[in-house]
Amino acid sequence: MRYRSPEETTLDIESTASRWKWGWPLFLAVIVGPLAVAAPAETAHKAGDVVLETGTTKTPEGEPLRYELGTLYVPENRSVPGSRVIGIGFARIRAQRPTGAPPIFVLPGGPGRSYLNAFTDSDAAARTQLEGILPYRAAGDVVVVDQRGYSPRGEILTMPQVPEPLDRPRSLAAEAEAMVKLARDAVAAHPGKDLSGYNVIEYAEDVNDLRRALGYRSITLSGQSFGSQWSFAVMRRHPEIVARALLSGVEPLDNSYDMPSHVFAALQRIAWDADQAPALQPYLPKGGVMAALRAVRDRLASGPIQVSVKNGKTGQSQTVTLGLEDFQGSLLRAPPSWPAFVLSLYHRHYDDWAREVIERRQDISSPVRIIEPLIDSSLSVSASRGHLLRTDPGTEFLGRWDFDALMASTEAWPTPDVGDALRLPVPNPVPVVFFHGDWDTSTPIDNTLGILPYFPNGKVVLVHRGVHHTRGPVFAQEPAVLDQVIAFLKTGDTQKLPATVSLPVPDFEVPPFPAPSAQVP
Repeated sequence: MRYRSPEETTLDIESTASRWKWGWPLFLAVIVGPLAVAAPAETAHKAGDVVLETGTTKTPEGEPLRYELGTLYVPENRSVPGSRVIGIGFARIRAQRPTGAPPIFVLPGGPGRSYLNAFTDSDAAARTQLEGILPYRAAGDVVVVDQRGYSPRGEILTMPQVPEPLDRPRSLAAEAEAMVKLARDAVAAHPGKDLSGYNVIEYAEDVNDLRRALGYRSITLSGQSFGSQWSFAVMRRHPEIVARALLSGVEPLDNSYDMPSHVFAALQRIAWDADQAPALQPYLPKGGVMAALRAVRDRLASGPIQVSVKNGKTGQSQTVTLGLEDFQGSLLRAPPSWPAFVLSLYHRHYDDWAREVIERRQDISSPVRIIEPLIDSSLSVSASRGHLLRTDPGTEFLGRWDFDALMASTEAWPTPDVGDALRLPVPNPVPVVFFHGDWDTSTPIDNTLGILPYFPNGKVVLVHRGVHHTRGPVFAQEPAVLDQVIAFLKTGDTQKLPATVSLPVPDFEVPPFPAPSAQVP
């Protein structure tokens, strides 16, 4: 489970927010075992069957784009004979012209993401998402793969969101208790389903089964965030089928929970540029944003506060109790707004934060995607990394929100521990290009630096001021880098890729109140 900054809530491949929607165009349906035999749509499917539908959309330039939407049928749990068969969606667009290169299998992040709306929807978010996929057609076929348990062409496994009380501060203990209850309720709410089959090993086998069903000898992997972790699992279990990989927002198999000090270092780098921003100067205490951060942390450590605000919809007053763990759990957000958030609290302007917390605690509109805790509890971390997490000095500021509740509820979730034999890295010959931003607070850059020695054919592009979704901004600023990535996808050549790219300093938001005339003690 990664630290959840707002940028991590996106469903896109590179940088834009989007949600898949229903409304699938139905075209010619074909049922295939090894891509051959037609059958009626209502026929019960067996493992290995593929259903294909064809459709047409438009590229950003207005040109027609033919695509295929498919459903692959696989066992829910391959280790159980006679397991239930489930569907997993995918989409395929053909290469612009034959290149002889392997197809690019795009693996979404999350867990709990689907990229198929890029083909089925016509809103701005879907169009932008499609723009993130299309360039890879220059290298070969592109196959976008859904996740088991979160596919509109299969099943979406969710649970209702439960509201949290407003009269007490958030706490790790309550969160852990709620996570254990969620695990038990999820099992009870899905009778007849084998939830133990929703783990990264099965995800890796799904990719291999789809490769085989579509007739590809080898593939190239493109993974962002959890998609990179999924890619590591494929490369670990089936290195012989992976020609190369393009990974960003990198999350190795033993890094499901991020080291707080590594995330904190990313905040320090953001603060350095924020301290130089002229518009923020009147709000800064001596020592800058990080000094303000410590002051707020120490203030809330002395005891919770109560803040009363008016509900924007009803006009009624609401009071919420905010404590240190609320602050730790709220701290991560997009870099342009993060310094203003810290400085607002430093100057005791709590109203906006209070409204945000009230909305989050009371929001029951978005269901819980249970494949996320199913996968993360199964992956967990090695014992040595668990020790480092619990004793990490960064917990002083970020707490243990990234890992405490899942560690406490591991036994309640039915997915089995994958074991250190899969989690711990070993040398791997697959050529990999890693993109990683040093402002990434969802999967810190230390993840890439730690895994790189195990990939002797690896190449890192370090992106200064790059956030979690960093490929898109780099390609927009440096089109030549995209050309070099396409060359890598075609041939495996990384010689012309730069070692570093620097993105511009963002326009930092200013706190929404006049600059104070005196510093706050």
